[in-house]
Amino acid sequence: MKRALLVGIDHYRNRPDLTGCVNDATALLPLLARNEDDSPNFGCRLVTVDNAAQAIGRDHLLGLLDDLLAPGSDFALFYYAGHGAPQNGDVALMTPDATDITPGVRFTEVLELVNRSDVKEIVIILDCCFSGGATTVPALGTTQAILPTGMTVLTASRGDQFSVETAAGRGQFSTYLEGALEGGAADVLGHVNVSGLYAYLSESFGAWDQRPTFKTNIDRLHDIRMCNPRLPLSVLRKLTKWFPTPDHSYALDPSYEPTEAPQHPEHEAIFSGLQKYRACRLVDPVGQEHLYYAAMRSTGCVLTPLGKHYWHLVKAGRV
Repeated sequence: MKRALLVGIDHYRNRPDLTGCVNDATALLPLLARNEDDSPNFGCRLVTVDNAAQAIGRDHLLGLLDDLLAPGSDFALFYYAGHGAPQNGDVALMTPDATDITPGVRFTEVLELVNRSDVKEIVIILDCCFSGGATTVPALGTTQAILPTGMTVLTASRGDQFSVETAAGRGQFSTYLEGALEGGAADVLGHVNVSGLYAYLSESFGAWDQRPTFKTNIDRLHDIRMCNPRLPLSVLRKLTKWFPTPDHSYALDPSYEPTEAPQHPEHEAIFSGLQKYRACRLVDPVGQEHLYYAAMRSTGCVLTPLGKHYWHLVKAGRV
């Protein structure tokens, strides 16, 4: 069973209001609740605050986290968008009732809940200023990070940086995160995991921008979301048939090109599959820029390093 708690807070009693946090949490909800094929994913709880009537307090947020990490789930995800306050190397997730003395829930308090939880896999995503401070332990020094087994923390910025909101009323980090979950971070098989999310997000920000951070203590990557595979699995499984070894060069000739006569349906079907491989960067034409010319000039194609990776997966029966 998978649970997700999404919190977006725009309204604060004693702090400037924000404009994008509710929009961010709301936009991510359907992507986490359902995979691309509309199958169920996380059982989601959405909590948003954009006016005084909806305000939740620090104790309320702690209670929500306690529920998220309660027994009965094997995978929990917590997403927070709102103000973040630096706290001596830690970061506080600010609640609407924030004061200078008690700005909200400190991340060390979240860690205490995690350490008491029986949930095996926990992912925390923070889109707030100074969020990189969530991966440090102040008592050990701000450069050190210790996470419980099975825990991952993905943050919008370093511990000394602000997180940017866009003119469109969204957090820049969460906008990119939405694109990653929609399929931008999916691998060939459609898996979206935390490693793929960070790779996508890291590339999305430039040298002068806020810098997302990623800390994890896991021994395997679980799916955050499943997108449709970039090519049919039945075609991918033909890798080991068409390429008997990872270094095999598949010979092509004009009979593989559908526009050439006489027609050769079997070769054309194979060529269609090879073109799908090419689109996924699994094969390269030999000596040519395009597979079309590799066929017309009777060269061939070979597996790329990524293609060899998937070849081994198919060979091992893992696809």
